[in-house]
Amino acid sequence: MTLLLGRRARLRWLHLIIGGALLMPYFLVGTVIVGSFHPGADVFSAPADQLTAFAFALPMAAVTGLFPLVRPLSASAARALCGIPAGVLADGRPKTRQARVRTAGWFTLHVALGGVISGLTLALPPFAVGLMMLPFSRTVRESRTLAPPDALDRPWILAVAPFAGLAMLAALAACAAAAGAVLAGRAPSLLGPTPEDRLAVAERRAAGLAVRNRLARELHDSVGHALSAVTLQAGAARRVLDSDPAFVREALTAIEGTTRRTVGELDAVLGMLRQDEDHAYGDEAPGPALDALDGLLAHCGIPVSYAAEGEPELVPRAVSREAYRIVQEGLSNALRHGGSGARADLRITVDERGLGLTMDSPLPARKAAVRPGGGRGLRGIAERAALLGGSAQSGPRPDGVWRLTARLPLHRPGQEHR
Repeated sequence: MTLLLGRRARLRWLHLIIGGALLMPYFLVGTVIVGSFHPGADVFSAPADQLTAFAFALPMAAVTGLFPLVRPLSASAARALCGIPAGVLADGRPKTRQARVRTAGWFTLHVALGGVISGLTLALPPFAVGLMMLPFSRTVRESRTLAPPDALDRPWILAVAPFAGLAMLAALAACAAAAGAVLAGRAPSLLGPTPEDRLAVAERRAAGLAVRNRLARELHDSVGHALSAVTLQAGAARRVLDSDPAFVREALTAIEGTTRRTVGELDAVLGMLRQDEDHAYGDEAPGPALDALDGLLAHCGIPVSYAAEGEPELVPRAVSREAYRIVQEGLSNALRHGGSGARADLRITVDERGLGLTMDSPLPARKAAVRPGGGRGLRGIAERAALLGGSAQSGPRPDGVWRLTARLPLHRPGQEHR
């Protein structure tokens, strides 16, 4: 009984009746077309003419299903009334021919089944109730519309009539339940996402993950470097607080400069959260570049020897910004793992092949402790280089030096040289 008259069955029945209501304008146009071939005939009383009008109505409904708004409206109705789980049906207007054709198929199926079930819903219940009242109402029997003239001479007709009426109502409910199940079963394939829709969703998800990864790299490199530098300088100042006030004053000045610069970088990174993807990945995206390298090297907390070949100031902004972050992360690693003798040798070369970066720092005499959750910096360097079509490597050398190298093309893959 639940399958025939439960809540889901009733909602699907309502959905079919809505389909029948949507069919009516097309059916009326169909009757006009059929009537033009039979002047003076009563089209509504001829079953053959009604079936012909129904056949004319379905192609017109299919054309309507090609309109963009049909899919979101149909999906909302199917989701609410057919019991379709969330996420199975596509949202938004169809953007491909395949999606529009599928929507037209769904709309045609909906109005076709809805028209049949709506017609049965209007015609069968009054007839079934009349049959059930036939043995109990003289007025119904005398009307001769539900029973043959000799019904009174055959009592078994009167005995069977109530059961026949109940059977008709049960058959109507079964037909409605079956038609609703057909619609619910076809909804995922006709209103669900096409391969193009799934690809678009995957691309949007990938773009969102790329934004998150970029923000994570920016925060890791700027804030992580600043905290490493400030921690080292504060620790050194604490150790000589009483014996070397001049060094303490210099360390505090360096801490102040580092924090001021980092606050500005943090504001720029957080500002990216309020921008769309085109701005976030554009060449004018905020963030320091190689023109701010002198300030970074002066306040990084360790001695750095720097040599440049070519013209780093002419490097495209996007490449210059990533190169700055790679240098910053390399210095952070030298700070964290270099111990008391931490220093770095930095060389940047710019030529027609691209930008080359090499940073050497001495390996500590004792292996540094591994921080829980650490190890993302070198992976971030490799990701930055790969996004520009370049490469980065790092590792220890036999001469006791940790070397970081990166090669970045001056133009992104597929971008024409200007």
